[in-house]
Amino acid sequence: MQIVALHHVSLIVADTARALDFYHGLLGLPLAERPELNFPGAWLVLGEQQIHLLELANPDPVTGRPEHGGRDRHLAVAITGLDELMVRLEQRGIPYTRSRSGRAAIFCRDPDGNGLELIAT
Repeated sequence: MQIVALHHVSLIVADTARALDFYHGLLGLPLAERPELNFPGAWLVLGEQQIHLLELANPDPVTGRPEHGGRDRHLAVAITGLDELMVRLEQRGIPYTRSRSGRAAIFCRDPDGNGLELIAT
């Protein structure tokens, strides 16, 4: 037995449309085909992997999370155009913090408080 790749990451969201505005509208991730399930959600393509948005009751607290996403669980992705993304986040009033490691990276949260690290390639 050998683990060979990461297939997908699932994120709990309160409102699929609002989450899609962030992941598809702002970040530009394409939609993937999603099977019929007994709850709302969406699948998004991230390179050879996917992000699954699950509109389900969230067992974790959304408030009270660390301000800097690097000190919390988060999804890290490599991106091009980090400066452009920072402008788009600012235009939407979405706060972010720079990586404290000195790397060209920022941390932000989606509308449901899920942490993201966006690393310049």
